[in-house]
Formats: sequence, C-alpha cells, structure tokens
Amino acid sequence: MNIQLSDHFTYKKLLRFTLPSIAMMIFTSIYGVVDGFFVSNFAGKTPFAAVNFIMPFLMILGAVGFMLGAGGSALIAKTMGEGDRARANRLFSMVVYITVFAGVAIGILGIVFIRPVAIWLGAKEGSLLLENCVLYGRVILAALPAFMLQMEFQTFFITAEKPQLGLIVTVASGVTNIVLDALFVAVLPNVLGLSGDLRLFGAALATAISQAAGGVIPLFYFARKNTSLLRLTRPYFEGGAFLKICTNGSSELMSNVSMSLVGMLYNVQLMKYAGEDGVAAYGVLMYVSMIFMAAFIGYSIGTAPVVGYHYGAQNHAELKSLLKKSLILIGIFSVGMLILGEVLAYPLSVIFVGYDKALFDLTMRGFLIYSFSFLFSGIAIYGSGFFTALNNGLVSALISFLRTLVFQIAAVMLLPLIFDMDGIWYSIIVAEVMAALVTVAFLLGMRKKYHY
Repeated sequence: MNIQLSDHFTYKKLLRFTLPSIAMMIFTSIYGVVDGFFVSNFAGKTPFAAVNFIMPFLMILGAVGFMLGAGGSALIAKTMGEGDRARANRLFSMVVYITVFAGVAIGILGIVFIRPVAIWLGAKEGSLLLENCVLYGRVILAALPAFMLQMEFQTFFITAEKPQLGLIVTVASGVTNIVLDALFVAVLPNVLGLSGDLRLFGAALATAISQAAGGVIPLFYFARKNTSLLRLTRPYFEGGAFLKICTNGSSELMSNVSMSLVGMLYNVQLMKYAGEDGVAAYGVLMYVSMIFMAAFIGYSIGTAPVVGYHYGAQNHAELKSLLKKSLILIGIFSVGMLILGEVLAYPLSVIFVGYDKALFDLTMRGFLIYSFSFLFSGIAIYGSGFFTALNNGLVSALISFLRTLVFQIAAVMLLPLIFDMDGIWYSIIVAEVMAALVTVAFLLGMRKKYHY
C-alpha cells in the first residue's frame, strides 16, 4: 500500500509511514556508536575521551543542517497541502543550495578555530587529549557540507513520500562507516603496527566518507527527473520564506546547539568530579542515549510532513487524531526504552569499557540512573516537532530551549553539590521531567488555536 500525506492515519498506517524515518535516525546513531566502540577498544581511552570531548562543538556546527531540514520540510509540506507543488520545489531547491554554501563556509571556520576552541573547553596545551581533538575534528569538518545535507535529506525524503529510499541511503552510508571503521581502525593498523593517533584518524576518515555518501547520493537523485514529489530546480531565493524556514527550524537548531553546549558543561563537571574516566563514561551513555532518542526524533520527523500537510489543508479532525495516536505511541515507546536501558546497562558497559574496572563501574552506575530519563524525554521531543510542523517555530524553540539548555544547566550545576557524582546522572532525569510538564502545558494551551 502506498501511503500518502493526505491519507487518514490509523495506528498501523502511522507506524508504517514513520518506521523508515525512525530506522534512519536509529541507524545514523548506531554507526556513530560504532565509531566509539572501535576508538575505545582499539585506539584507547584518551582518543575515546577526545572524540566525546570535541563532539559537542562539531554538532553545533552541523546543527544548521537540522534547522534547514526541519524548517524547510514543515513549510514545503504545508505548501503542498495548499496545492502549490511548483513553489514547494522552489523552496526545496533554495534550502539545498543554501545548505551547501553554508556547510563549506562553516566547515572552513571550524577547521581554523578548532584548536583554540578545544583549549577554551578545557583541553590542556601540549596534551594528547588536545591533539586528538584537533586531529579528529578537522577530518570530520572537511565533510561538514555532506553531513549537513545528509541530515537534511532525511526529512526531505519523507516529505517527498520516499521514506524507504531515504532508509536505503542511510543504511548504505552506515554500512560504509562500519566497514571502513573495521578496516581503518582495527585491521590495517594491526597489520601495519600503527599508533592510536592513526587509528583515531582512520575512525574520523571512515565517518567523513560515510557522511559524503549520505549527503551526495540524494543530491544526485533529486537533481535528476525522479518519481518523488520533490526535484531540484533553478536557484530562486525567497527572503520571507527563508526567514520562515529558519524560524520553523529554530527549535531543531536550538535543540542541537543546546545539547552540545550542555554536553560541554557536562564534560567540565565530569572532569571536575571524575577526570577523563567521567568524560569517557558519559560518552558511552551519550552513544546509547542517541540511539534511544533517535527513535523519538525519527518518529517526530516522520509525522511532521503529515501534520504540516493536514494543517495546510485545514483537516482539523485528522490533526486531533494524529496528536492523540502519537502521544499514546510515544508513551508505549518510553516504557519500553526504560526497560531496555536497565537490561542493557551491563552488557553495553562491558562492550565499551570492559577493559577498565573503574571506568566500567562508573559507566554501569550511570546507566542504571540515566535510563529513567527515557520515560519522559519523548514527550518534549515530539511536542517540539509537532509545533514545528504547525509552523509555530517560537513555541517549538521554547520547548527545546527549556529542555536542552535551561533545565539541564540548572540541574547539572546544582545536583552534584547535593549528590556528588550521582547528581550529574540525576540531572538529566530532572530536566526531562520539567520539559515534559512544559510541553503538556503548551499542548493544552494551544489546542483551540490549532483545533487539535
């Protein structure tokens, strides 16, 4: 059955339509985790800590792609719902071209300033941690335009009603990364007797190549005649529309930037309370959390074009139905993720840091506490995506701002004073609970305006 944006969505149809986007986001997160596995087990603890130390900065620079993809998808879906397919293609093309130019400019600036940024974040001059941060970061930044496009096309494939094709591209990109990680980090260095630094370079190169595949393949697909709803056309800039896209996507930008800033703050606190072991343990939790959060994000991305379409078509009954079904599904996912997090705490800790007893114990305890945050995080993630799809970037951004920045900063600064190291793990739970409450308040307060 070919599912269209204009369809009435049952639970079964909703899951079928969103499954490719969920799989895309999870698979993207998994091959990021693979990087961590190979670096930790084959390059060593310090290179692993360096990857997690510099990653928040890299994600801030790549967040523009998330913003343009989410904001552009919302406006394009709404435009298609209004019946203007030609303008939808012009908007799509404008976003893609701007992303390429922005990616090149931001990537160059990142390469130039990554060393002073790493020092400012706390890496000591002359330390191996600093040199590893610079080495890994510069390779990743060279592929930044492709990474931004890759994140953007994940949403555009859904809007173009080609989610399965998007999943195929994501899987191909992920398999490329996994195979090259094994080759560049484990096999070749063992054969050639290479050092940890070169293994780290291999991990970065594997990621960069896979991101290039994930960003460039869709570019060629949409540039030629295809069977999707979208196609690249001649450049045409609409200032008002671009501003609307940036506003719509500001929550995704805010979410990614805030999470990265908070990640930097967590690293500072972890260095204070547990040193490099704390940063490494937090890195393991972030890898696993990315997979779990990817399910919520993927679901939000998958439903956003549907919500945007029915909002543009003024199908209020369908909007109400979509919200109700989505909240029920998010609740089921949340309970399942808590159970899975508790069950997987031991085996995942062994896989990543089983070679170091102290690091293993720290990671294991963090897992058992941190997993409770999965009960509440999905509500705010979906709520933010829902308001983005309704083209209300302000409310969406406010939810993301409070969830990923304000509540987490307050919690991670205050709770360690009371609970010491455990306070860092408790802080994410407190922040997610507060964000869930705020999201529910907005959903209730805006229901008359949007008739859901």
